[in-house]
Amino acid sequence: MPEPFDMRLIQRGARLRRSPFFEATLRYGCRAYTVYNHMFLPSYYDDPVNEYWHLLNEVTLWDVSVERNTEITGADAFRFTSLLTPRDLSKCAVGQGKYVLITTEQGGIVNDPVLLRLGEQHFWLAGADSDLLLYAKGLAVHSGMRVTIREPDVSPLQVQGPKSKQVMQALFGDKVLALRYYYFLETDLDGIPLVVTRTGWTSEVGYEVYLRDGSRGDELWERIMEAGRPFNIRPTGPSDIRRIEGGILNHGTDLTVDTNPYEVGLDRLVDLDKEAEFLGRDALRRVRVEGVKRRLAGIEIEGAPIEFNMTRWPVRKGGESIGQVTSAIYSPRLGKNIGYAMVPVAHAGVGTELEVDTPGGAVRAVVAPMPFVDPGKTIPKS
Repeated sequence: MPEPFDMRLIQRGARLRRSPFFEATLRYGCRAYTVYNHMFLPSYYDDPVNEYWHLLNEVTLWDVSVERNTEITGADAFRFTSLLTPRDLSKCAVGQGKYVLITTEQGGIVNDPVLLRLGEQHFWLAGADSDLLLYAKGLAVHSGMRVTIREPDVSPLQVQGPKSKQVMQALFGDKVLALRYYYFLETDLDGIPLVVTRTGWTSEVGYEVYLRDGSRGDELWERIMEAGRPFNIRPTGPSDIRRIEGGILNHGTDLTVDTNPYEVGLDRLVDLDKEAEFLGRDALRRVRVEGVKRRLAGIEIEGAPIEFNMTRWPVRKGGESIGQVTSAIYSPRLGKNIGYAMVPVAHAGVGTELEVDTPGGAVRAVVAPMPFVDPGKTIPKS
């Protein structure tokens, strides 16, 4: 049994929250944690490249309780939730989820949660790393709408990889196989209350299991591990290699409150003509008409395999600094360094040659199509 990670290396006092699965992550040998939404997020148990290959070939279990949920209920819950996002929620049925953006009046991106519609006037927003609950509560104060906004006792796990369907079938029977991409069911596992969704942060086949009773975290973890052992399940951290290959963006790095959906290629999530009012409509309408001055582009970076970037790397053209690399990593499958860079539109076209200042020195880069793997999302939908 590995020596448990010494939490004193990153924690002082009880300020940072631990998930219902935290003790299990320690027991199974998590070697590093980061802080996300004021909670501990397991980073890795093994070499991240080994975890990446396991995700591609087998099945993995992640503790993603850091996706802290904001629950919106009340007589005006639909109208208020619609106010938060430019996506048309009238097209989201009860029992369905949507990837949405939460925007400011200026069109900036506050958060990019997965939204679940549990009832006509009942929504969950599983948030990225920003204080979505406080933002929603602040808007509600002067909205004049009848809503209750709170953080429910909800903690998600992700079961991801090509064998995830077999694991979920072993746990829940054939009914789970009928779930379509971005749909969910409310169920239980021997009395453990759950919501099971056909979603994930991998661009692989996968599910999220939302625990609705935090006192039963260890019990749920062990049940999933037991069901997954015949399929070689392993706990891992989130795979930045796979999410970058799949064109998945990370809030706080690739998109922020200072970027708008058109700059980061998420204009498909903007329904400017939806009937319900939303914050940022006028600003985003102007952006669509006037166009953007910069764009998040996929890039391939030459040279030896790079480590996942810990800072934004400068991007140059003709010796002049023109932008920044937001995320970059080596893809073992593609045999090349890939990532994203925010650059002026004039330099965002596929084939444009750039220069990136990496920790190892300046290297050549070229703008490439994104996503780098499976652009039609056929894998996660399969």
